[in-house]
Parts: sequence; structure tokens; C-alpha cells
Amino acid sequence: MRRFAQAPGPAPVTAGSPPSPRTDRDTLARLWPYLWAYKWRVMAALAFMVGAKLANVGVPVLLKELVDKLAPKPGSAEALLAVPVGLLLAYGLLRLSTSVFAELRELVFAKATEGAARSISLQVFGHLHAMSLRFHLERQTGGMTRDIERGTRAVHSLISYSLYSIIPTLIEVTLVLSLLAIKFDVVFAWITLIALVFYVAFTVTLTQWRTRFRREMNELDSKAHTRAIDSLLNYETVKYFNNEAFETRRYDESLERLRRATLKSQHTLSLLNAGQQTIIAIGLIAMLWRATQGVVDGRMSVGDLVMVNAFMIQLYIPLNFLGVIYREIKQSLTDLDKMFTLLEREREVADAPDARPLLLKALPTSQRAQSPVQSQSLLQPPSVRFDHVEFAYDPEQPILHDVSFEIPAGKTVAVVGPSGSGKSTLARLLYRFYDVQGGRITINGHDITSITQDSLRRAIGIVPQDTVLFNDTVAYNIAYGRPEATHDEVVQAAQAAHIHGFISAMPKGYDTIVGERGLKLSGGEKQRVAIARTLLKDPPILVFDEATSALDSANERAIQAELAAVGEGKTVLVIAHRLSTIVHAHEILVMEGGRIVERGTHPVLLAANGRYASMWRLQQASDEVAPVQR
Repeated sequence: MRRFAQAPGPAPVTAGSPPSPRTDRDTLARLWPYLWAYKWRVMAALAFMVGAKLANVGVPVLLKELVDKLAPKPGSAEALLAVPVGLLLAYGLLRLSTSVFAELRELVFAKATEGAARSISLQVFGHLHAMSLRFHLERQTGGMTRDIERGTRAVHSLISYSLYSIIPTLIEVTLVLSLLAIKFDVVFAWITLIALVFYVAFTVTLTQWRTRFRREMNELDSKAHTRAIDSLLNYETVKYFNNEAFETRRYDESLERLRRATLKSQHTLSLLNAGQQTIIAIGLIAMLWRATQGVVDGRMSVGDLVMVNAFMIQLYIPLNFLGVIYREIKQSLTDLDKMFTLLEREREVADAPDARPLLLKALPTSQRAQSPVQSQSLLQPPSVRFDHVEFAYDPEQPILHDVSFEIPAGKTVAVVGPSGSGKSTLARLLYRFYDVQGGRITINGHDITSITQDSLRRAIGIVPQDTVLFNDTVAYNIAYGRPEATHDEVVQAAQAAHIHGFISAMPKGYDTIVGERGLKLSGGEKQRVAIARTLLKDPPILVFDEATSALDSANERAIQAELAAVGEGKTVLVIAHRLSTIVHAHEILVMEGGRIVERGTHPVLLAANGRYASMWRLQQASDEVAPVQR
């Protein structure tokens, strides 16, 4: 993914910004480098395509010769007995070679097609992961995945329709017009050309008119898909409020709009097909009338008539699908443009051109603390400093105001305060999901904007308040903290997070599938899995964002002790709601309205009898009342 880490370009394109206009030629030019990576296959495919068309045009010519040889001649009663075997064999070979060349073309070019589609899909996937958190919070997953799916399919469609239909047809039209003009009079070529011009003009004009109906149908399809995905992702919420019928009605409304748009598209397609067939019929009649007149006048043979008819059939069979092909090419270009537009969206947070990896020294062996999980390396914990930080998700609603504090190397700083005070924003800024609008954040004195995001995030581990798991096994989700970890190390991490017993009690153990977003596990179980995978990562900087909020009291005390042991010798930022979990922090910050209103150790803050002391007394009273109520 490092190849996507480029210098910031133009201003980021936000969700509400209209995409910059791009012509079909621009889209094709954007696709071409992916295909040209397989230039030898492209040239070989073009050679096979020309060979197939030459063989295809040769078939009617041989058919003419065959008919003329078999036609009875005046004064020769033995003509019917002289069957030209050589012509028959040549005719069969040309028919066969047409198919062979076509198959060779597809065989040779398949690798280029699939390779281009794979490269584009992989680049889009990597780019999406490189986008900022704001982009992913604003996106519509269903619609976006639909656009990516259609864009990937568009690569195959464009190549298939252009290389296998449009270009071969143009080559064949050129060859046929040349043969008709040279072998017969030029009127045949003019009739064919005029019919083709009317056919193409009618097809292109009507297809462009139809495009808006097709586009509307695709947009409604994406909206219906988005609505369905969103409803299924919020399955539990739907059940909580007994809104299955409501969701069904909303989805049905989307499907009804899609049905009406699809019918409009089909009606206009029928009109297009009827007009095409009319033009084809008129052209065929004119050509055959001219050829028949030539036979009667003795200027042409019966074989010539057969050849002209065969030429027209061969031309109009592919042209019969021109409307569909043109429409699909236009739609494929639109779909591909959407994916390229997504790929070209600037990242809100990007590495600076001169960004360097964050380098931390390894701890001397004598200073290494015993870790519950054997890490791949033990690094010296760095110091972290927030220096006059200002930040706002929305310029009109600032979140942090002149926030300054330091987490000394190997120490623990806790942040407490009411919801909305900006506590979790500190963790997001440290991870550089967003860039600060004022001040700076440093690690060992280095501004994190001068450090590569990859090395920064490798040095930090987080246990978030809301844990989301992959729809995979428990082992996979724990090992996600360090994918190369062994199964024994995964088990050690689970034991340290006090979830090994629960996992072992399940029929499939560590191979148990946790379900979409981990819905098969309880909130406490998901949080313990999150703790386990962070323990497995074992980074020098730890962030605990309400890490035990979903645990019961017994498990909370056990895991708090374990987290304290894990944080020993590491730089730790704890964002907490329960004050009892952070009494041993080296410094406690109390935040309100995006500002630090108090700071100090637990005893100092209690003695100050300020906001922290008030919160402490309130929680102590709640803890005393809760057992009585239960």
C-alpha cells in the first residue's frame, strides 16, 4: 500500500463535491496503461483479430467461386459432375480458421483483460484503505461497493465489446466495401455505406437518448442495494423496534422505482431494435435488387449474387447488436469513470513527500519487562506530547481548544470527562485519522505529520470502546494484531485477556465464527478479543479507550490488573469513564468542552476538591447503591 502514499495534490474532494468532468476519451486513456502492460499480448490479439476477419471475408468469395463452378454452363452437360473438391476444402478451412483465430485472440488476450481488472481492483481497494476516517464515516457502503463491482465488470465489457466487436466490424466493413467497389460497380459500395451511416447515426442518437434512462436505472439499483445492506447491517436495531414491515416497505418503494425505470429502459430498447431492423431490411433489399438486376443483365453471375448476400448477412449480424454494444460501452465507460473518480479522490490525511519512518530503539535485555505475550521485538517506549492542539470535525463546531499535555516515556496518562468533551478525539488524532488544525502532536520530539503513517500506527496499539470484528474465526480476529503470530502466541494473548476459557468451552474453540461484525459474541466477549489482539501486537504505545466498559466487575478487575501489567514500561494513554480504573495513573487529565480543566495525580485531584473529586464521589455513591438495587 505504500505506493499509494503520495504527496498531497489538489484540495481533497469531499462527499458533497461534484466530480470533475471527464470525457470518454479521458476514461479510455486512463484504462490504456493497465492494458499496455501486456503490450505483446495486445499486439498478438490484434494480429489474430485481423486474421479472423480476413478469413471471414474470404468465405463469401470462395462461396461465390463454388456456386459458379457448380452452375450449369451452356453446352456442358457434365458441369454438375465436376465438383470442385479443392474449393470445398478451402471453404471449410476458411470457416474453421475464422473460429480458430477468434479463439486464439481470446486466449491470448484473456491474461491482459484479467490482469488489468485485477490491477485496477487492487489499486482501488488499497486506495480505499488509505482514505481518511472522515471519508469512511460519510460513505454509503452498499452504493460504493456496487460502483466498484460495476467498474470492475466494465473493464471486461469494454475490452470484450471494443476488441471483439467494434474493431473487428470496422475492419470487416472496410474490406467488404473495398471488394464491392473493385469487383463490381461502385453503386454497391455506396448502398452499403449509406445504409451503414443511417444505421450507425440512428443507433448512436437513440442510444444517447436512452442513456439517461439506463443511468437512472443504475442509480436506483444502487440506492435499493444501499438500503438493503444498511437494513441488514442494522438487523438488531430493526428487531428492537419491531420494524421489519417498515423496512420491507422502504425496500419495496426502492424496488418499485427501479421497476418503473427498468420498464422505461426496455421500451426504448424495443424502439431501437425495431428501427435498426427497418434500416437493415431496406439496405438488403436495395443490394439484392441491384445484384439481381446484374444477374439478369449478364453482368454478374449467380455466385456474385450469393456473395453479395453473404457479405450483407455477415455485416449486419454484428451490426444488429450495435445498439446494445454502443449502450454497453457507454455504460461501461460511465461505470469505469465512477471507479476512476473514486481512485482519484485525494486523501485528507497523506504522508508528506519527505516523511520518514518512526525509528525506536530496542530495549536493552536487562531492562525488558516480562510480557504476557512473546513479541517480535521490545522497543523503548517513546514520549508523546500534545502541544497546543486545536481541532474541529466541522469548522463551525470546534472540539479541542488549546490542549497541551505530555505522556512521558513509559508512563501512563489518563483522560476523564463527560461524553463529548473530546477524550476519544485525542486517540484519533494520535493515530492520525485526522490532522490537527492548530498546534502539533509529537513522538520523541518528531511531529507525527513528518512520520509515515504506516510506521506511526505500527507503534501504537488500541483497545477501542466499540469493538468491531471480522466475520471470521476467533483465532483470526485475535491474530489480526500480528498476522504472522503462531497459534501458541494467539492462545497466550487470549489467556492474558481472560477469554481462553470461554473460547475453549465452545464446540469449535478457536475456529468458532464470530459472525458479521462479531454479533455472535457479547459486548464483553468482543472487548476481550480486542484486548487480546492488542496484547498480541505488543506495541510501545498503548491506547485504552474505555477498554473495559463492556465487562462485568469481576472480569474488569482481573483485566485491569492484566492491562496494568501489560502497560508497565510502555507509554499509555487511558481514556476512561470509571475513575476506579485509573487511580494509579501518573497523571490524570479532566476535560470539559474540549479543554483540560484539571490535572494531577489521583490524591492531588481529590485534595483539590474540584471537578474530579465531584465525579469520584458520584461514582462511589453509584457503586454503593447498585448492589442494593440488584
